Amino acid sequence: MLALSSHPFPLLSPLFSSAFLRFPSSSTRPSSAIASMARPPTDFPYLPPADRDLMLSLLTTVEDRLGSALLPSNVSPDVLRFQNSNGSAHGSVNIRSGSQSSPVDFVLQSWLNCKTPGGGEINIASLFAFLNSSTDAPHLLFELIHGSPTSIVLIMDLIPRRDLVLHPDYLDKFYQQTDLDGPRRHLDSLPQVSPYYSSSLFIRSVLSPTSIAVSVDFGKEGEASAMEEMVAEHIGGAAKKIVEVWLEKCAGVRVLGVAEGERLELERRDELIKRKAVEIDLAANLPRMFGPEVAERVVAEIQMAFRV
Repeated sequence: MLALSSHPFPLLSPLFSSAFLRFPSSSTRPSSAIASMARPPTDFPYLPPADRDLMLSLLTTVEDRLGSALLPSNVSPDVLRFQNSNGSAHGSVNIRSGSQSSPVDFVLQSWLNCKTPGGGEINIASLFAFLNSSTDAPHLLFELIHGSPTSIVLIMDLIPRRDLVLHPDYLDKFYQQTDLDGPRRHLDSLPQVSPYYSSSLFIRSVLSPTSIAVSVDFGKEGEASAMEEMVAEHIGGAAKKIVEVWLEKCAGVRVLGVAEGERLELERRDELIKRKAVEIDLAANLPRMFGPEVAERVVAEIQMAFRV
């Protein structure tokens, strides 16, 4: 959810980054973002098939269920699709704001593809949904980082907006009753799965106790088809469960009676999270990958949506 300056690359949720991958810097300063609308921006063109199918399924489910609660996207074409000057890095960010009567603040989806110096490539796909202060329900985070054909990092969570010690009813309502620990336990039981620990205490403090932050590795001798099966079956099942809980219990139900003082506190907390994402992650790392002009354009679009 939040990236660190010590981490080597940004994720376009844009809130998390992983310490085990490194992107090359953009070798030349581009004169402008290079936009191509030959494909729709939601097609996740560089992802492996199972990853692409999962991301399209999650995004379609969210957009269909929220319906008129989401406004049409007005993201500029050169943010919907951009690349660096030598074509070694490509990306897309699309943002749909919530309607005035909706508890949804915005839904952000993105993908990023980058060639690595060793001849491989890294693919990142994100789905991130923020709610506004008319509700105290959790935000949604899903991030899939494919570092090689046989290794990924996965981050999924419903990000709490209350102190879970001071508000045990909140913990019970959104995490205990919904059995959000079930998907985490299932993935943890698989032999190829191990915990992923962010080096940032701040990041770890923002996540819920049921968050999924894992690495999946079939080894250098592993088959890409095994990872495809893992994504389609196990990761897909966990992701669909978490998204379904968020749609039914968080985005689909307005929590009435949030007092004015509490609303201000929710807004302050959300703003701090969004501001840190921009300042520490995007503004620091995007110029290395895409050059300053492209990075400035993408960051400005996100800042406008985040209102920071």
